[in-house]
Amino acid sequence: MAEETSPLKVALLGAGVVGSQVARILSQEAESLRQRIGRPLELVGIGVRRLDVERPGIDPGLFTTDVHGLVTRGDLDLVVEVIGGIEPARNLLTEAMNAGASVITANKALLAEDLARLSATAKKNGVDLYYEAAVAGAIPIIRPLRESLVGDEIRAVMGIVNGTTNYILDQMTTNHLSFDVALRQAQELGFAEADPTADIEGKDAAAKAAILAGLAFHTEVHSPEVFCEGISSVTEADIQAADQMGCVVKLLAVAKLADDDRVIVKVHPAMVPKTHPLASVSGAYNAIFVESVEAGQLMFLGQGAGGAPTASAVMGDVVTAARNRVRGTAGHLGTGYTKREVAPIGDATSRYYIRFQVEDKPGVLAKCATIFGAHRVSLQTCQQSYLEGLGRTDGFTAELNFMTHDAREQDLQDVVAALREAPFIGDSIDYMRIEGK
Repeated sequence: MAEETSPLKVALLGAGVVGSQVARILSQEAESLRQRIGRPLELVGIGVRRLDVERPGIDPGLFTTDVHGLVTRGDLDLVVEVIGGIEPARNLLTEAMNAGASVITANKALLAEDLARLSATAKKNGVDLYYEAAVAGAIPIIRPLRESLVGDEIRAVMGIVNGTTNYILDQMTTNHLSFDVALRQAQELGFAEADPTADIEGKDAAAKAAILAGLAFHTEVHSPEVFCEGISSVTEADIQAADQMGCVVKLLAVAKLADDDRVIVKVHPAMVPKTHPLASVSGAYNAIFVESVEAGQLMFLGQGAGGAPTASAVMGDVVTAARNRVRGTAGHLGTGYTKREVAPIGDATSRYYIRFQVEDKPGVLAKCATIFGAHRVSLQTCQQSYLEGLGRTDGFTAELNFMTHDAREQDLQDVVAALREAPFIGDSIDYMRIEGK
């Protein structure tokens, strides 16, 4: 009887925005958690960098800067890591699993770099490794990919996985703000960090894309293999052009299984048709769109960041790992058994929107079309407008807007290079990928 009712010992690494919420839930919901798990949870220590920081509502006796000593004490059942970064998180989680503890982490950067090795460590020690909170906050997407859809064949995963960039692009679209003004507004509202580089340049989304692609296609994908392009170059003209085409601009994380069984993984701004479910995702919300052979199209939508939503995902993993502990088992970790190759971005395919200024002379349109054809890029639509009255003196008084059929990225880049060499075309050549048909 004592064995069945003794508490499961939990260590928490980090007491910031998410960690403090996890500590609160463990305390306030203790009885409810006990009923769900079958045994109580006892928070026995919280690893922090500094002890002189005020952390209201948390027993100060739980804090320690001896994080190594905490994770290796030998009697822990669960270790929850929300400190982020590669080191010391990687070493601490490895030590925790080697000491027999199951691990719950929200560390997307670490998982995108070292998920395979961490999974192997968990398997070797017969413990759990759960990480629902690492991608899209409160949205349950890791478990559906790892468990619910594992009997299906996933063909594509495409999503808005960064709330900061979605808020900025939404404000540029709905309130016609410039990028700089929208970014400042996001910072003032707490949606963007003082240094927003990781968000606006797509690095945050790229780490999440690597995790999603690895799970969806049962293979190892690392952050450096993800093509990454941010939103800092998106202009009001891009937003207006998208609207005229019945699209909106979103920063998308895209993972696709190509016809040759290679994996395409990329993050970039894209025009999304307004008829697509992802087009209506506004503000700082996240959404992930999954296409599989048997289940068809699935959409997951919710709050992708913030202390409470992320803590909700963490606690879901805590309960699952604790239940496994009570049963004396560990969940299936999944493997990279397919060993699929990650294709270079040049082999990715999509439709494209491209615009540039030209001389308003007979035969120019035909010459442009010839350049596209010479590089195997088929044109779907063409629109021409005139720029007189804008005080132009450079001779490029017409603008051409093209939409292509599906084309290889490398072929499109070759088109752009050839257009830049043409004397009848202006210096500014803007293009954007189109995703979601």
